Amino acid sequence: MGEYELSLVWPVEQIAKDNIQFRNEVTFAELYMPFDSLLFFADAGNGDQFAYSILSGSVRRNDIFVWNHEDDSRTWIASSLKHFIEGWLSGRIKI
Repeated sequence: MGEYELSLVWPVEQIAKDNIQFRNEVTFAELYMPFDSLLFFADAGNGDQFAYSILSGSVRRNDIFVWNHEDDSRTWIASSLKHFIEGWLSGRIKI
């Protein structure tokens, strides 16, 4: 959450660090629904985060969701990482 420069997909170190921080931050528990069902891997540069859904402890679907940091919504945006990257780079996916 902040020390890495903006990239299309985060380095694995940032994925681990940010997901742990989102799950353990006490103030987040008071503001947002739990993050245990999301695996964040990128951000939009505005506070919103891109994620896979986690079911029973693992990623079981290729779908990509965006978490909106302002209203705590979680919205489906792409059927796979490939479609997410293509859509984000082309501007078809907008946040």
